Amino acid sequence: MSRTGLLLGYGNPLLDISVNGNQEFLDKYDLKANNAILAEDKHVPLYDEMVKTFKDSVEYVPGGATLNALRVAQWLLGNKEATTFFGCIGKDDKFGSILIDKSKEAGVNVQFQYTEKEATGTCAVICTGNDRSLVANLAAANCFTESHLDNADNWSLVEKAQYYYCAGFPLTVCPAAMLRIAKHANEKNKTFCMNLSAPFLCSFFKQPMLEILPYVDILFGNETEAEEFAKANDLGTTNIKEIALKIAAMEKTNKSRSRMVVFTQGDLAAIVAQDGKITEYPATSVNSTDVVDTNGAGDAFVGGFLAQLVQGKPISESMRCGHWAGNLIIQRPGCTFPENPSFA
Repeated sequence: MSRTGLLLGYGNPLLDISVNGNQEFLDKYDLKANNAILAEDKHVPLYDEMVKTFKDSVEYVPGGATLNALRVAQWLLGNKEATTFFGCIGKDDKFGSILIDKSKEAGVNVQFQYTEKEATGTCAVICTGNDRSLVANLAAANCFTESHLDNADNWSLVEKAQYYYCAGFPLTVCPAAMLRIAKHANEKNKTFCMNLSAPFLCSFFKQPMLEILPYVDILFGNETEAEEFAKANDLGTTNIKEIALKIAAMEKTNKSRSRMVVFTQGDLAAIVAQDGKITEYPATSVNSTDVVDTNGAGDAFVGGFLAQLVQGKPISESMRCGHWAGNLIIQRPGCTFPENPSFA
């Protein structure tokens, strides 16, 4: 069994509102079928409209990339509160209460910061076929401040952890908090992991991303994000393997271990770049008729990977569990899972 507080994450806690939509609805709000964006003013009416238009398929699931990954890791680890999560939600609101209850039910030790300025964040998940379009209204998640780490009880949880994970999304909110956690991990020779998370982060939030990168031991991403990172940073290639090797070789603060870059490519083999070498790990494909919802597949992959990593298992086992978890999640609505894992 894994000890409590072993893995800590900071991210944007959101309640996912998921529907089976259509192209007409995507076009109306100028959305791509398979993308993740932050809500703009023009998207404000979308949330109510999607619930009314597709009322037969509406699902409410705790979300946000970091929390999703932690929930999956927690489920696989089994030991209550093996994982800890920081993020900001609205004070005493309905969606926040659902998030707290569902997260605690999953065994995650959620230590939220609360704000009265905004309601708990939501994320529209519009599924069309095997694609999903995410429109995040960060709301309260946008109000997270580094002062949460100044609280002695919260910082003691940071000190207790040995592994850390942040999706890339908090780069738009509080990169200072990510950096502080990453620096602590480096100073204590612990493992800090980050995800590129979305193409727009690689370009529009390039500077904070590059500030944190020297402290990143393991970097996750998919092929689209990898290509955008390469373009934004003039890496001079669109070859995913070359991009992974170049990122792995970028400046790193803790020289005692080399950076690992893990890129998934849907049902194509995932690649791991480290020490100038590429290793491929074939993905096990799921029959398209069994695919229910691809939302959360990438988060589940990370959760599966981390669940093995924190137990000291070899990378091959982390990759196998990551693929297993990703496959399981896409056969269910949202980032949900059965009561007990069957990974063996």
